[in-house]
Amino acid sequence: RSRTVGFVFQFHQLLPEFTALENVMMPGWVAGASRAATRERAESLLRDLGLGDRAEHKPGELSGGEQQRVAVARALHMKPAVLLADEPTGNLDRRASAMLLEIFERYRSREQQAIVIATHNPDVAQSAGRVVTLEDGYLRPIRIESGRI
Repeated sequence: RSRTVGFVFQFHQLLPEFTALENVMMPGWVAGASRAATRERAESLLRDLGLGDRAEHKPGELSGGEQQRVAVARALHMKPAVLLADEPTGNLDRRASAMLLEIFERYRSREQQAIVIATHNPDVAQSAGRVVTLEDGYLRPIRIESGRI
């Protein structure tokens, strides 16, 4: 599962005793990947997400937006085919939310990943290629017309 599906949670679930780099390396360690390849991939992801200079900082030393980007880097570490994100912008301001959505789009396009985002935020929903709602236990498609859901 760790190689097929990546998870991003609303509350990033970073391990506080580990640095940002170590948190991103965790999936590689668990999967038994080589330490060198794991470190190289984690450093690359952190640089790509604008956190190269924050790699040695622990979560408590990072802003909420930085912590969420570390969580995204961790979720992308194993190059999953599917990324599931549960309210990933729920604790972020507009600027950090927009940055996170740009990151998702960049990786979706570059890595050909499917990204499923659960959200209550209409701005986040509008950024998606397809929107569905869960009503009475059924998924129902929603049309997006002229920027409005």
